[in-house]
Amino acid sequence: MAIDISGMPLKASTEKPMKIGTIVVPTDFSESARHALDYAIRFAKPLDAEIVLVFVEGIFTYGVSGDLMGTAAAVRFFEEQRRLANRQLARLQSRIEKRGLRCRAIFTKGIPSQAIGETARRLGADLIVMSTHGRTGLSHLVMGSVAEKVVRSAPCPVLTVRGPRGS
Repeated sequence: MAIDISGMPLKASTEKPMKIGTIVVPTDFSESARHALDYAIRFAKPLDAEIVLVFVEGIFTYGVSGDLMGTAAAVRFFEEQRRLANRQLARLQSRIEKRGLRCRAIFTKGIPSQAIGETARRLGADLIVMSTHGRTGLSHLVMGSVAEKVVRSAPCPVLTVRGPRGS
């Protein structure tokens, strides 16, 4: 007989077991994001869950100077960044599918924390697995934490995974 922490016997639960069918995994293609993806794969495999990779093209300007914005050079730059991101998403998706898992890849635009939450909401995701760089102090103050913002506003549980040492 199972006993809870107060010493009382646990009653058999009439609740349905939790089902995790869709796991959203935001990526920026960093080592930390790959580390979080490894965790998501370990969750997905025994649960037969689908992994949904999400790359968010931020609405910031990639550091392109103001006089270049809107020029043909800037347009080409952003188009090339989108092509590279889509290529990397396709490669990741293929690797995951070769491991016998279902996987989708989504390229979207917006404020990363909002776009991740909205994507999870739209898909009815059961879990978000994402990396955190563990920034503190001034770096955290200036950069903010996408993971922290997602945790606060996500429509489902969020598992944050600290990047590998040194990242």
